[in-house]
Amino acid sequence: MAEVITEWTIEEVAARFAEAAEVAHRLPCVRPAGHFNPWLTLALQVSERYPDSERLYRPLPPSPEAIERMLETMRWIQWLEVEQRHLVWMRANRHEWQVIGRRFACDRNTASRRWNKAIATVVKRLAEVE
Repeated sequence: MAEVITEWTIEEVAARFAEAAEVAHRLPCVRPAGHFNPWLTLALQVSERYPDSERLYRPLPPSPEAIERMLETMRWIQWLEVEQRHLVWMRANRHEWQVIGRRFACDRNTASRRWNKAIATVVKRLAEVE
């Protein structure tokens, strides 16, 4: 049974954005329908077909509940200005404050304050909706 949160906090909203970013990265790659290239299968020798122990594998696809939460979070981001959306999404993808500050041509503390303001806007809108 899904947990229903009646009062949102900045930490919970930030965690939801981080989860949405992680779920988005775990979604399968989109490829054109019907595109298939058999050459790689033919070119590889039998010994090369076995998995490499050092290769990093993609995690399992997200659950349907996680995808629903991600879609809900994506609707929240529509409440923000375009620059705020980029800021929130960069932080959800775990970029450091210095990198975010360079992207927005400001200090890392200013970027952090702007992020807090954007998340507070989402929290306020969530309180209005409920």
